[in-house]
Amino acid sequence: MAQKKTHRVRRLLTQIGLGLVILISLGLIFNEQIKDWMITSYQPKVTQASVKQGHQQPADYDFKAVKSLDFSTVAKARWNSNHLAIVGELLIPDDDVHLPIGQGVSNDTLALAAGTMRSNQQMGTGNYALAGHHMTSKTILFSPLYWKARVGQTIYLSDQHNVYEYKMTVRKFIPATDVQVVDQTKKPMITLITCDATGANRLMIRGSYVRKMAYKNAPSQVKKEFAAKFNNRYTEADE
Repeated sequence: MAQKKTHRVRRLLTQIGLGLVILISLGLIFNEQIKDWMITSYQPKVTQASVKQGHQQPADYDFKAVKSLDFSTVAKARWNSNHLAIVGELLIPDDDVHLPIGQGVSNDTLALAAGTMRSNQQMGTGNYALAGHHMTSKTILFSPLYWKARVGQTIYLSDQHNVYEYKMTVRKFIPATDVQVVDQTKKPMITLITCDATGANRLMIRGSYVRKMAYKNAPSQVKKEFAAKFNNRYTEADE
């Protein structure tokens, strides 16, 4: 009887061990897919109240501390996602970019959203600078900017009260040391920063300010785009 019991225990432990090996193997094989899913599954509800609350939360602006998006960084960000300070939305219809905007450039924020690069930024005023990650996937976060952004495209920001329209005027690669491009300006503009394909330099997108309109008065198609899911409308099949 004791031998049979021991045999059953050994067989159970063997099965558990094999199961763990299979799970670990699947995790390694589908690491990128799982990481991408964790990012795109972040779908916060952005409201006037949540934007106001987001502006009141503290934020981290130490861009030097930003890490590349490995699996553990994304998993940690997704776990902490309820604490992100979301202050609006970014929409570039021609590039299939639709992202929440978070305060600051902490690793948690940039893993799931576009991040403001200076404190106290205001849409439609001065240089509204945003950073975002360039991923292996061409469809997530700021990755579409590398592949699809072109001068002349329209960029929208929303804080749920108003929609701010910009026209893309510059698309160029700059050294990572050119940090002055996100400095404040008197002229209203938008600046988007992401990595190039190597990660050594930066892609800079800049847009000139066009107009501000009440959210309720924005074109119906723009409101429809803002109502869509974040960065999930473009699929790998579209590449």
